[in-house]
Amino acid sequence: MPEQESISFTEARCPVPLSHNEKIVMGHGSGGKMSHDLIRRLFYRCFNNPILSVGDDAGVLDLENGGKLAFCTDSHTVLPLFFPGGDIGKLAVCGTVNDLAMVGAIPKALTTAFILEEGLDMTVLADVVASMQSAAEEAAVQIVAGDTKVVEKGKTDGMFISTSGIGVIPPGRNISGRNAQPGDIIILTGTMGDHGIAVLSARGQLGFESEVKSDVAPLAKMIEDVLRASSQVHVLRDPTRGGVATTLNEIAQQSNVGMVLQEGKLPIRPSVQAACEMLGFDALYLANEGKAIIIVGKEDAERVLEALSLSPYGKEAVIIGEVVKNPVRRVLMKTAYKSTRIVDMLAGEILPRIC
Repeated sequence: MPEQESISFTEARCPVPLSHNEKIVMGHGSGGKMSHDLIRRLFYRCFNNPILSVGDDAGVLDLENGGKLAFCTDSHTVLPLFFPGGDIGKLAVCGTVNDLAMVGAIPKALTTAFILEEGLDMTVLADVVASMQSAAEEAAVQIVAGDTKVVEKGKTDGMFISTSGIGVIPPGRNISGRNAQPGDIIILTGTMGDHGIAVLSARGQLGFESEVKSDVAPLAKMIEDVLRASSQVHVLRDPTRGGVATTLNEIAQQSNVGMVLQEGKLPIRPSVQAACEMLGFDALYLANEGKAIIIVGKEDAERVLEALSLSPYGKEAVIIGEVVKNPVRRVLMKTAYKSTRIVDMLAGEILPRIC
């Protein structure tokens, strides 16, 4: 028999779905490979500029006086509108505040736009608006402008919300997905997959009762405390659509480095793990809305963990892995069985309409 050719981790690739280049499908909104392909083929080709091409959660604008502003935008189509631990309004505010914080900015103001469906109960809208105001107060931001449109009954699922945000980046601060360095430590600020399972539970699609609540939360104050505690934080990212696995792959590609995770260190609630085992999900790919990935110089890892422990949103923070030089642009996992496997980017869509 001819000798089989071995395949290295660098060359190995997981199978991906058939490409969809003629029609938009749900997978284009997954935050995974299909989303990245759409952005690369269409949006980057038309809109590309030095700020956009960095690929971070918010664009960083240099001002004439030497200061820096962060600007971001997001849209929210979650179904149902209310779920354990949150709602579309809280999600909209927290998602935008967190995107600003992930480039080291201090959020200052938000704008919002509502697409409302004819026939929506006014009390539902009032509850969502009140939730947005409460989240904005916790995040210390104001909603300073907005827009409202109404579409015919049946054209949306009650409402869609878009938000944009602006924040100030303090002098000397440089946080970007491009800054990960070999030897850095990877910290996750809490358990994976809570939001994805909470939304699925609210849809009645679990098949059993679940007490999992979404982790949706504004993280800007916690992140600011971390950045005051350490000047060696290189990368911040909130692992929303596509989960921790996809987010780490994005950073590995941006920084041209590799990453090695420790399976036994990954934080997962037993209820989330049970749901994943029943449904065939991997919590690494489920959405989170109140967690952050922090990549920091090894010498400051414990200092960052100590700062996180002082926040209600960081008490469960753990070290999950490290940045390595090779294999470049790949994420690997050291399993409980002492083997190594590839952790690839999400291919298609696991749970649509979760944020």
